[in-house]
This record gives sequence, C-alpha cells and structure tokens, in this order.
Amino acid sequence: MTFLNPSFLFGLIAISIPIVLHFLNLRKLKTVEFSTLTFLKELQKNKIKRIKLKQLLLLLIRILIIIFIVLAFSRPTLKNTFTNSTANTSAVFIIDNTFSMSLINEKGSLLNQAKFIAKNLLNNFQAGDEITIIDIGELKFRNYLPSKSLKDVQNQIEEIEISDVSNTLNLALIEASKILYQSQNLNKEVYVFSDMQRSSLFNNKEELSDYGKIFSEYTRLYLFDLSNDDYNNLGIVTFKPDNQIFQLNKEISFTANVKNYSKEKSNNNVVSLFINGKRSAQKNISLNANESKEVILETTLQDSGLVNFSVELEDDNILADNQFHFSLEIKNKISVLILTDNINDSRFVKNALELNPNVNLDELLLNQIRALNFKKYDLILIIGTTNFENTPDFKNYLDESKNVVIFPSNNTNPINLNTLLKFFNLKYQISEKGKSNSEQVINEFGKVDFNHPLLKNIFVDAKKNKIESPSFYKYLKINLSNNEKQIIRFIDGSPFLFEMNFMKNKFIVFTSAPNLSWNDFPMKSLFVPLLNKIVYYMSMKGKDEYIITGDEININLSNSNSSIIKIVKPNNNNEFINRDSLQTKDKLNYKMTNKKGTYKIYSNEKLIDYFDANINPKESEQEKFTIKEFEDYLNTIKYNGKYFYINQKDDHNKILYESRFGSELWKYFLIIVLILLITESLIARNTKKDLVSINEK
Repeated sequence: MTFLNPSFLFGLIAISIPIVLHFLNLRKLKTVEFSTLTFLKELQKNKIKRIKLKQLLLLLIRILIIIFIVLAFSRPTLKNTFTNSTANTSAVFIIDNTFSMSLINEKGSLLNQAKFIAKNLLNNFQAGDEITIIDIGELKFRNYLPSKSLKDVQNQIEEIEISDVSNTLNLALIEASKILYQSQNLNKEVYVFSDMQRSSLFNNKEELSDYGKIFSEYTRLYLFDLSNDDYNNLGIVTFKPDNQIFQLNKEISFTANVKNYSKEKSNNNVVSLFINGKRSAQKNISLNANESKEVILETTLQDSGLVNFSVELEDDNILADNQFHFSLEIKNKISVLILTDNINDSRFVKNALELNPNVNLDELLLNQIRALNFKKYDLILIIGTTNFENTPDFKNYLDESKNVVIFPSNNTNPINLNTLLKFFNLKYQISEKGKSNSEQVINEFGKVDFNHPLLKNIFVDAKKNKIESPSFYKYLKINLSNNEKQIIRFIDGSPFLFEMNFMKNKFIVFTSAPNLSWNDFPMKSLFVPLLNKIVYYMSMKGKDEYIITGDEININLSNSNSSIIKIVKPNNNNEFINRDSLQTKDKLNYKMTNKKGTYKIYSNEKLIDYFDANINPKESEQEKFTIKEFEDYLNTIKYNGKYFYINQKDDHNKILYESRFGSELWKYFLIIVLILLITESLIARNTKKDLVSINEK
C-alpha cells in the first residue's frame, strides 16, 4: 500500500490529544465508609472497573478515529504492479476516423466524441510523457512520431477529420506496437477510440500474427466503446454502366446496387444519376431492413471528353456512402488507322467508316509503318498480317491500353495469322476452310449474342432478334479457349466475330476477310452499322474496375513527354511529381488515393490517364464486434499487457486513474471513521450514566 498524499501522515501527532485528555479527565472517586452499606462495597468496585475499561476503550476508539481520518486524507492506495508512478509514460491514441464515425447522435458525431474524450485524457499526462496520435483512416499516408508537447498533441487531435479510407484496428495496433517498442519509457499505454465495427477489427484471420508480443507486460490498452446500436443509413454498393456503347445523343443506362443497412424499412428514397455534376435522371426506391436492390437509371448522353458519372442518395445518418463514381473518356472525334496488305482488301471497311463524320480515317500499307507515330490514333484496324516485333511505336501504342481490330486479308493463311496473334499473346489452333472466289457456300451465321454491346439495340425495332446471314465461301476456323466472348458464331460453332481482353488491351477478331472473294458480308445491312459500333466501342477509354480509396494504383507514364506529372485530385487540389525522382520513369506507383472521386493525370496539360476511387462498402455495415471477440483477438496476437474496456457510461478518468495508481482506500477509511464515531458515542453515553449512578450513591 502507498500514500498519494504522504505529508498528511504528520497528522498522526494528533493521537496525543485524546491520550492527554484521558489522563486530565480522570477523576478519583471519593471513598465513603458506611458501616450499614458494607455489603455494597464489592458491587461498587466492580462498576468502577467496568467504567475504567470503557474509558480505555473510548481512548482506543478516539485514537483510531484520528488515525483513520489522517490515513484517509493521506489517500492510501493498493498499488498497481503495472505502473511506476515516478516514470514517464509513452502513449498511443488510436482514433477511428473512418466514415462510419461520422454518425451523429444526441452527443454529436462519434468522431467528435472520441476527440473530446482524447483531449480530456491529456490532463492525466505530465511533462516528459510522449504521446502519438494515429488516425486510422490516414494510416497508409502518414508517418507517426511521438510528441512531448501536450499543446501539439491537442492540435493534432483537433485536426483529425472523417476519412474516405477504411482501415483495420489490427493495422493501427501494429503501428502502435512499433512506436512503443522504440520507446525507453517504462509505462506504456494504448488508447483505442472505436465504434466497434466488426469489419474494421481485421480483414481475415490469415493476416493476424503474434506481433502482440512486442507490447511489454507493462502496457495498458484501453478500448473506448463509442458504438451506436441503431441508425438509419442507405449506401451505394456498386455502380456500373450497362452493356452498351457510349455515343453522343444516344440513350445510355447505369445500374446502381443500393442497400439499406438499417434495422427498419426505408421508404421513397431518391436515387439520382449525375453527369459532370448535373442531375440527369432519378428514381425512387423503398427497401426493407438489410435489403439490397438494383436501380436502373437511363438518360441521353450529351457530354464528351472525360465524363464523370455518379449516383447519389439523399442525406441520411452517414453521408460518405451516398455517392459512387464512374468515369469514361468519350471521344468527340475518333482517329482510326487502317493497316492493310492491299488497298483492295480495305475498300469496303474504308467506305463504311468514311460515312461517319465523327471518324478521322487514315490508311497505310503494312510495309509502310516503320516510322509511324501510332500514339495519335484511338483505334487501329489491321486487315492482313505482318510482324510488329521491330516496331517499338506500336508496342507503345499497346502500352497506352489502346485496342486493335483484326481482319484477315485475301492473302491471310493460318500460319501468318497465328504469327500476328502470337505478337498480341493470343495463341490458337487455326485451320483454313473453303476457297476464295468460290460459289460454294460453306457456312452461315449460327448463334448471335444480342446482349453484347456491338449488337445490343442495333435494330430500330427492339423486338427484332434475327440477323440476315452472309454467305461464306472461305473462313479461318479458330479453336478458342474459355477466355473469349463469342459475339457471332458460325453454324458449326466456330467464331466469326469474337472479343478477347489481354492485360489492358481489347481485341476484336474477325475470321473471314471483308471482301467479296471470301463472303458477301460487305453487301449486308449489318456491315456498316457493325463497323461503326466497333469503332465507338473500341475507342472508349474506360476502366473495367474502380479502386477502393486507399489502394495503390500503377500509372503508365510511357506516353508522357514531360518531366513533371500533374495529378488533379477529386477535391481539385493539384499534386506535382518529378519523374526524375521515380525509380522507373515510365511507371508511377501512386498511393495518395485517400479521397473518393476521379483522379486525373496530366503531362503538359494533356490528359494521359485517370482512375476512379470509391469507398469500401464494408464500412457501412452496422454489425459490431463483441468484447469477447476483441479479447479473443488479443489472445490471437499474443498481447502481453493489461486490457481495459470502457463504455460510454463509465467514468473513464476513474478507470484510467485506478489502472495507473491502483484502488484508493480513503472512502473505506472514512466509513470506518463513521462506524467508530457511532460506537464512541454509544460507549461514552453509557459510561456517563455509570458515573452518575456511582456519584449518587
């Protein structure tokens, strides 16, 4: 046991007061010999003995009263073995600032509540203590350093804002373990302020290790439970364009998946589609508790360039998950290059595309491409075969995620087509069927995928789902793997038209030449609209996937001719990166994706790339982890220190104090004093009656 105010122990000198008073107040009884009362003499002696015993007992009680009063003011404490009260403390404050902490209840937002408690706890620290502030949402973007300035720490807490990035408590504790491991202070503490989301504890058990051993046995971990059991929240889970081609003044549609994360039904919620910040469509939706629904939003495309599409919900208790972004670069003018073995082979393709005012068309023979700048083209159509191995500019064209359409020419055979396809890492078994300039029809269209963007809505009459088949005299039979999308098949099941994605490139391949010696396809009504739809489809520079905020993105800089790269963030702040500072000048691993929205990458004010970052829908889940689950987690990571759970009703200052210095006993000592005072009063009253009765006799 220790005393927090040991100077009060000098008050024990007051013990002498009742002792002195006891001896001063002793009165010797007057002896009166009375012959007729001799028989009462022995009885009187016994009473006097009892009175003396009671007076001694009163003296002892009064001494004890003084002792316990003095001890109470000296604040006796059962010392905590985890604390050295004379040593400095190293503390880490882990504050959850993920967007679920933006929830507002009667006490304000959960984040502001966490910040208020954290600032209040600073009163328990002294000069020389070290404090580190970790905000979970920004964990991937900052280097955390301890500070001995309480004012600086307070400012750091004040500056914490809600983040769009979701991280786990496990990652934050790993960072805390590193910080405390480097500290020389004996006392070590971790304060966790969380809304107890189960999804934010850790991602999966496979990522857990026994790093908890790094925490010393003197470490104290305080978990502040700020959870709110019930609130109303709807969120966007996914948002994507439907299977379509984006053309100006044409109808487009998007599908948004909306989920009700609440425990009650939500009625008549407005879901809106925005294009470049302007509302273009909206629908109402009602959802039962924990129900998800898909909403289709349709509008007419009137913007070109880099177009930002977003879906938004009305405001509710959590705002961050009410918006989802998707961007697409839509060309106003499309530059197309036709590369061919023979001008005669490209005649029908060229005529079909020249009818389109939005297409700028160039044509070259395949043997003229050595010094060609391919970067200026949005799409290349190859009619024939050649070897591109010694054409570095063509490789750069592919590195820019641009696409290629391949037709056989009149001179194409299985061997040279295989050579061409292998250059694009497309490897197939190919055989030749039929003869050119033959009148014998050997194949026709079989199965057609009308859900593919190239054929979807290709007819004015939406109910029409049959294409007039060309007559084929010759084609190349290709045995596909399972990775291709077969758009049009022949009757024998082999492909006439298929799509293949490899790396960042998209390939459309025809298996019969666009000339009348192989087929009469150029004379059919499908030919012109199909080729033009292919141009729009293949020139769209879209992203197949969005990234989650906080994820690292690889940016290709090979098409940049500037030493300075500008990145425009969703909040319109600019970040400038010197390519000379990069390990690889043609590649940038960009990590600062901490805001949801569209990121644009410029070189000399030319847009060279872009990507969309959206929040992690897991952060919207209401399910909480239990105290038992957290304790199991601590056991899994082999945490060695002491753990304290603090809910919103607890006196956190008291729990912190007792965990540091132990349990104070002054309250119990005052109760003992009260009991002794009552006992003293009863004994004193009884003793006084005995004295009076003796004196009367």
